Formats: sequence, structure tokens, C-alpha cells
Amino acid sequence: MERYIKPFVEVCLNVFKDFIGYMITPERAFFIDKNTAYNWDVSGIIGLTGEARGAVVISMQTAFALKITGSLTGREHTALDDETLDAVGEIVNIIAGNAKRELEESFRLIISLPTIIKGKDHLIKWPISQVRIICIPFSAGGDTFCLSVALESEREL
Repeated sequence: MERYIKPFVEVCLNVFKDFIGYMITPERAFFIDKNTAYNWDVSGIIGLTGEARGAVVISMQTAFALKITGSLTGREHTALDDETLDAVGEIVNIIAGNAKRELEESFRLIISLPTIIKGKDHLIKWPISQVRIICIPFSAGGDTFCLSVALESEREL
């Protein structure tokens, strides 16, 4: 499983450095319970289908979403408006698209359009019932966010 998670970590590091100008640090990954709500205000979700299936989710608090949107747009944002939600969706889209390229030696994948969920302590309905979900927390200065990945295949992961 680790070799399939590594591309997501590397891509996330590069996306935040190159597109947003943030140096982020991955922390210790852990498995999450799909039925537990976590302390996030907004999540961007990309579905994966093809020779493997699953989802990639980036989750964060409002303050961090506003900061990264400000870095992308060059303007201050004060609420989870459409532009902020679009920015979160675009970030997860870039991460999933680039990780997909890294995984193409193992799987042919198709990615969905991003879906955004907002609301305090929201719960994500994961598309796969049996697969384990790994959360990779990242720190960015005083902020944190989580990149969660669930990937299932007929082949051994």
C-alpha cells in the first residue's frame, strides 16, 4: 500500500510548493474510520475508477482554505465563497491528476470532477465499503490539513 500512497505525498508537496508557494511537511500517516466525522470545515473529493477504484480527499479548516485561496488569487478572502471552494477543488484535482500519472505503471485510472463538501465536522461517504482509508496529515506553518486516499484493486496493493 505504501508505494501507492507515496506518489500522492510527493505530488502534494510539489503542488503546494509550485502553485501556492507553501512549504508543507508530511506527518505520520494513519488509517481513519470511514464513519467518523473529523474536525474539518471543507473537503475536496476526486473519485478514481478504472483498474483500481477509490477516492482522494483533501480536508482543511476554513482559515487554511482562505489562506491558500489568497495565495492563488492574490486577494484576501474572508469566507468560504465560490472562489474559495473552487480553489480547494482545483488543488485536489491537480493532486489527483498528477498522482494518476505516477500510478499509470500499475493501473489505468480515470479521475472524476471534484466535489466539495463544506460544513463543520462533516462526514465523507466513501465509495468503497471494504478498503482502508489512509490519512496523510500535513503541516503548513501553524496550519494542518489532511490528504486521505482510499484505493482498491483486483490486484495486490
